[in-house]
Formats: sequence, structure tokens, C-alpha cells
Amino acid sequence: MSNYKTGLEFAKELDQNDPLSSYREQFHIPKDKQGNELIYLCGNSLGLQPKSTKNYINQELEDWANLGVEGHTDAKNPWLPYHEFLTESMANVVGAKPIEVVVMNTLTANLHFMMVSFYKPTAKRYKIVIEADAFPSDKYAVESQLRHHGYDDKEGLLLWKAREGEELLRYEDLEAILNAHGDEVALVMIGGVNYYTGQFFDLKRITKLGHHHGCMVGFDCAHGAGNVGLNLHDSGADFAVWCTYKYLNSGPGSLGGCFVHERHAHDKTLNRFTGWWSHNKETRFKMRDEFDVIPGAEGWQLSNPPILSMAAIKASLDIFEEVGIKKLNEKSRNLTAYFEFLLKQLGEDVIRIITPENPDERGCQLSIQVKTADRKLYDKLTQAGVISDWREPDVIRCAPIPLYNSYQDVYEMVEKLKNILN
Repeated sequence: MSNYKTGLEFAKELDQNDPLSSYREQFHIPKDKQGNELIYLCGNSLGLQPKSTKNYINQELEDWANLGVEGHTDAKNPWLPYHEFLTESMANVVGAKPIEVVVMNTLTANLHFMMVSFYKPTAKRYKIVIEADAFPSDKYAVESQLRHHGYDDKEGLLLWKAREGEELLRYEDLEAILNAHGDEVALVMIGGVNYYTGQFFDLKRITKLGHHHGCMVGFDCAHGAGNVGLNLHDSGADFAVWCTYKYLNSGPGSLGGCFVHERHAHDKTLNRFTGWWSHNKETRFKMRDEFDVIPGAEGWQLSNPPILSMAAIKASLDIFEEVGIKKLNEKSRNLTAYFEFLLKQLGEDVIRIITPENPDERGCQLSIQVKTADRKLYDKLTQAGVISDWREPDVIRCAPIPLYNSYQDVYEMVEKLKNILN
């Protein structure tokens, strides 16, 4: 849709015609001290709590209280196979086959476990390519892997940089890096959606390019899972990792997810760190058997999973399963396009959106640079009841989430910004 209009009535009309508008009622919307709902545009940092989450967690607390250790087999949702209850829905969210997905650990821990298997440096081929402005944790993780293997972390890291005066990355520059250094590169590891600019990369294109040069390819999809159509299986990537507390609304610091392409599913020769939860389920409790790895992504698990965190993930995934990622993406495109339309009314001399204009190259996040403004503007916006996200040096990140944000939220945010600027 592109026939947007200004004015509150039009925003209300869009909400009335929105088939997903009722889902907002299923979330706790934060309020100010007077009890007014805040405009929450920060789901790219921490998603809001589904109202059902408390019941899902309480169920496990009750079963633990009443059953003790027997809850592993006799709980309403038995704990022993609990992670399996999440697999199919999570695979649907990230566009993968169930054998390719597991929920386990946290994001950067998973990145390290994946690099144990898929970063295989040799004397000649040991370098790692990442975006120059990757999320800091990714950069620290790959630098530490280089050091761990005995390489210089500055010399071994190749940065895919934006050109002078630009924010967005160009594929030709990545091609140039690989044409020049491809035979020295062991791993290409890119953030699927850049946290700062909101640029959504073409995962398939990057994977083909990396594989063409003989590199392993992985993605950090923290800002992609639950936000964009990742189609991880079709991308051909070797692995991907993501967290669940942003767009997947599972609560602060909750577990992450892992994707390992099915072509690696039965490869027992892949180097990996192991623990008893990746051992054959049939014989896991015999305790004295030699290690026998489970095929697929489950074969990267280490420990029995934290059930309370998984219960929160299940609460959210059940909503995703009901709505479907296709409908979510459709609303997300419309909501973000409307947001973009309203922001542009402020005039390009006032603000600049650094996120790509092409809806195929972004999710719901818009990164806004306000000219001649600093963090004080963001602070005023917060005082006015808008929860967004400031990133140094000069960007306000706003993510209208299709599950719980309304067109009116977006309209009112821009009105408040306009009033502050005036």
C-alpha cells in the first residue's frame, strides 16, 4: 500500500482494517506513572511480554512443586523432550526444516559453538569476514576465536565496510574482498539484519559468494528471527544463530536458537564441543555408553534445557504459529511503510532515514538520524512517552512490531517528534 494520508483519522482507519489488530490485546503494554500506555517501539531490543507467558511458566512451577523430579516424564508438558515442543514452530519462523533447528544456550555462546564446528582455520586459510559495524558481541566473539587458534585478531579479521559518506553496505565491496582474499578466508560471518542501520542482507547471495570461494558461511540473525522472512534452508548457509528476546518476545536473556543446514545433519566427523544432551536419546541415560551424536541441529546441545525459559518461548511461539510469519511480514511492511511516509513529512532537511527504502532490504526497524540533534532529543522523546532506542553517535532506532504496535502508535510517535523539533 502506498496511498497513505496524514492525520489521526487515517491512522485509526488503518487500525480498523488491520486483520492482526486484536493481537495487541494479548500483550502487556508498559504504562507511565499516570497509567497511560507508552508508545513502545523497542521490540528490536526487548519484545513485550505476552499475557499468556505467566500461565505457561506457572504450569511448569506447579508441576515442579507437585511432581518434583517426576516432572521430567509426568509434567503436563514433560521436561525431558521439552525443547522438541518448540522445534517445529521455530523452524517455521526462520524458514528451516525441523532437523535443522534447535533452541539452546544463548546467542553468543551458540555463535562460539558453531565456530568450533564451522571455523576450521589452516595455515593458509584462516581469516574471517564480518561487517565493519557488526554488533559488538559478534566482533568480540570472532576476534577471540582468531586468538584462540593462535592468529592475530586484527590481521585475521577482514571488515566489509560502507563507503565513505554511506551507511549501507554494497555487495560489490564484499565481492571485492573475496576476490582479493578468498583463498585466505575460512569463514564469512555476517549479521542477517544489521543492528544499527536495519539493513537486511540477501543471505542466499552472500552464501553463494562465500561458498564459491570455498568459505564456510554463517549468520547472526538476532535482528532477523521473527522480523523478516529468513528462509534459512533455502539460503544454503552452513549455520545461523539468533536470540529470542527481541522479536520473539521470550523475556530478558532468554535462550537462543541455532540452525545447522541439513547437509551437515549426519556428518559425525565435524568437530564439536559435546555434552550429554547431544547424545542418542535412546541410550542417553545408560550413562556409560560411548558418545553417539544425535543427527541434525540437536546434536549441538550440551545440557538439559532450562524449562522456565523454554516455557516463555513456547508462549510466544504459539502466537507466531497462530498468526503465521507470512501475515506478520505483510503487516510489518505496511506498518513500516506508513511510518516512513509520516517521517518523510518532517522534511529531509530535518531527518534522514538510514535504513534501506526497499522493503525487501529491511525489516520493521527504521534508523533515524535527526540533523543538528543529539541525545537530548531522544531523552525528550522518552519523557514524552515514546520508548525507542538511542545508538551512538546519532541514531534513534524505532521498530513498530506487527504483533502489538498499531498504526496509531506510529502516528503519535511522529507527532510527538514533530512537537519536540518545533
